[in-house]
Amino acid sequence: MKKVALILSGCGVYDGSEIYESVLTMLSLENHGASYQCFAPNIEQLHVINHLVGEVAEGESRNVLVEAARLARGEVKDLADAQPAEFDAVIVPGGFGAAKNLSDFAVNGTDMTVQKDVLQFVQAMHKAGKPTGLICIAPTMAARIFGDGVKCTVGSDADVAAAINSMGGLHQNCLVDEVCIDEAMKLVTTPAYMLAGSIAEAAKGINRCVREVLNMV
Repeated sequence: MKKVALILSGCGVYDGSEIYESVLTMLSLENHGASYQCFAPNIEQLHVINHLVGEVAEGESRNVLVEAARLARGEVKDLADAQPAEFDAVIVPGGFGAAKNLSDFAVNGTDMTVQKDVLQFVQAMHKAGKPTGLICIAPTMAARIFGDGVKCTVGSDADVAAAINSMGGLHQNCLVDEVCIDEAMKLVTTPAYMLAGSIAEAAKGINRCVREVLNMV
């Protein structure tokens, strides 16, 4: 059975992992006969968003690993302890946590950096020839992880596409049910809620992303 490391960034679209995207990824992995282990960095979130009103909850702080445990039903481990040799692939769902906690793209744009545990693990997987899937806004990390010339997609958002290209990536426009595959880098990306208007639409691209990642193993 193929085993996938699933990197979460908290719990909630505005300050962590997008819940639908994460659950759809888990479901798709199981439906394709693969197993997974959730991980998250043991760090404080950039901030906490009140999802009812969409505003920052002043004076409140939360831990990314602890919040990811909500999404993973407690079955989540510190990413710093993840061993690349134990996994066949890695997938990162979207949600603004990918741009706020797994990286600082939301704050620094094209001057972004990737959180050290994320960078170390995904680069180690890549060096070992193992595939990666990045979903929704997570492909903004692609150029920092894989280097110049990496092909990826966030759908058709012109501003984010321009930022990816500015960082050395090669953005490819895609529809919500499509994926962008970089065979050389063993990277699969899909827009999900960068374009999706419903959970059913998001599921189409995510399912395809999971299938293509597993096919690369």
